[in-house]
Amino acid sequence: MSWTIDVDQVRPLARGAAILGTGGGGDPYIGSLLAAQAIREHGPVTVVGLDELGDDALVVTAAMMGAPTVMVEKLPNLDEVVASVRALEHVLGRTVSHVACAEVGGVNSTVPVAAAAALGVPLLDADGMGRAFPELQMVLPTLYGVTASPLSFADDKGNTGVLTTVDNTWTERIARVACVEMGCSVMIAGFPMSGAQARESLVRGSLSTCVGLGEEIAAARAEHDDPVRRIVERLGGRELFAGKVVDVERATTTGFARGRARIEGAGGDLVLEFQNEHLLARHDDRVLVTTPDLIIVLEHDTGEAITTEGLRYGQRVRVVAAPADPRWHSDEALAMVGPGYFGYDVAPHRFDGAAAVAA
Repeated sequence: MSWTIDVDQVRPLARGAAILGTGGGGDPYIGSLLAAQAIREHGPVTVVGLDELGDDALVVTAAMMGAPTVMVEKLPNLDEVVASVRALEHVLGRTVSHVACAEVGGVNSTVPVAAAAALGVPLLDADGMGRAFPELQMVLPTLYGVTASPLSFADDKGNTGVLTTVDNTWTERIARVACVEMGCSVMIAGFPMSGAQARESLVRGSLSTCVGLGEEIAAARAEHDDPVRRIVERLGGRELFAGKVVDVERATTTGFARGRARIEGAGGDLVLEFQNEHLLARHDDRVLVTTPDLIIVLEHDTGEAITTEGLRYGQRVRVVAAPADPRWHSDEALAMVGPGYFGYDVAPHRFDGAAAVAA
């Protein structure tokens, strides 16, 4: 059944999306401001499930591309969001009927809300990942033959462009160069697909899950309960580690926020490796969890997600792992998002529900 996102629901949506963003996807607060502005100007957004799509629907994804560390200072605006979709419509020769999230993390769960509000079209209760990943081709539609291009981009200066490429990896490579030249963050629209393709390839119920997570945190606080435990239970995950952030190495290179963080706890040290998103967790040199499963850093008491650009020395945190969509564990998917793709010489460690190894 369809439901509505109004200004009051933007906050729990962004809060839950920050959790599924696994440290990346952009600052959820900034994204929520953009979505709230669009709703105030254009009215609430209707959210529809995949089963409500007609086969001939034209679905496109709307997102921010670039380094989350840059977006904190180079704030997005609604004109960029609309311009990227309009540029794509011009090339396709059709009007977009539905907007979808490419990923369900951070700002990229709320940019599509802003796009849907400004364009006056429904938003899908779905996304392309079930989490966040750093590169454009890293979506489940790629595994189903859905092409990223034509892909449009727009910046804060009024520049727009549209790419047509031979495959989704080339779309990422060329768009990333343009993104860096345009200030390391741009708005994009792409992955045009039919309703039938969307039903087959997207992750169902993503936005509902985000809102549910956000509301779970608020309810836990009101009831003086542990929000982290509630998040773990809702995601079917487990708590890996608890401790204090004692070291963060981070740099913005080639359009990504890359680095590592070390967390010190009673059971030793946990090291997190990230490229926008957390990709690998090691406990005293033993690998615990790797991409594509979810590695999530939460503030120790409040359960609020901490993005990779928000990690700071002295923070008390709890690290949670949760299973990814099962399709990410196919051989073809692991070649695209497994640890080997990111340069880690380790085998993928699939999530299991065993007890935490350190606390």
